[in-house]
Amino acid sequence: MNRWAAKPELSQDAAEWLGDAHPLVAQLGSADGLVSMSALSDSLAVQPVKSLPALRDFLRRYHSQVLLPLELVAIRDAHVHAANNHVRELIAFDQQLSAEPMLRDFASASRRIGQAQLQMLRPLRDERIVQRYLAAVDRGDAHGWHTLVYGLTLVVYSLPLRQGLLGYAQQTTRGFIHSAARSLKVTEAECRALFEELCEPLPAAVEMLVAKPVVV
Repeated sequence: MNRWAAKPELSQDAAEWLGDAHPLVAQLGSADGLVSMSALSDSLAVQPVKSLPALRDFLRRYHSQVLLPLELVAIRDAHVHAANNHVRELIAFDQQLSAEPMLRDFASASRRIGQAQLQMLRPLRDERIVQRYLAAVDRGDAHGWHTLVYGLTLVVYSLPLRQGLLGYAQQTTRGFIHSAARSLKVTEAECRALFEELCEPLPAAVEMLVAKPVVV
């Protein structure tokens, strides 16, 4: 299936502009990289995804209950803490996420992906925030959630927060659609239409999120 075009703000794939600096996006591009759709459906209290309308309902709930209020907020907060070298606040936020029930289905895969990316940042000896967060993960004082590592990586490579948030949302949405399309036998046009429908409100949501202060 070809990559789908979107609105101009979302047309550039996160994997393209992050490039070799962030292999984590390869995992985000596949729903299997983070969590199975069936497992997440239970948390979102939706019917099994067996039709295009069911997929739309699933993704709308994922956006409203997980992506916007939890994942993008986590990326934003991690970015702010890392940009200000607030390692204690970053570690405290990492620990706080472990108590979030909506993220329980992501927990194992999130730590696996995030910690793998952190290991790739280990050679950056001069990046104090990276080394101190790595040390906390090594000690077991932090989990290394993939969203926090994503926000940290944006800072390390001086990548824009807004584009990072949009890229994450785009990549995960496309991954879920692509995964479901195989079994639902939906057309490329239907996939593209659903992708654009779901992504159309994201720029405004990201602007609101970036404008809000981080609660420490």
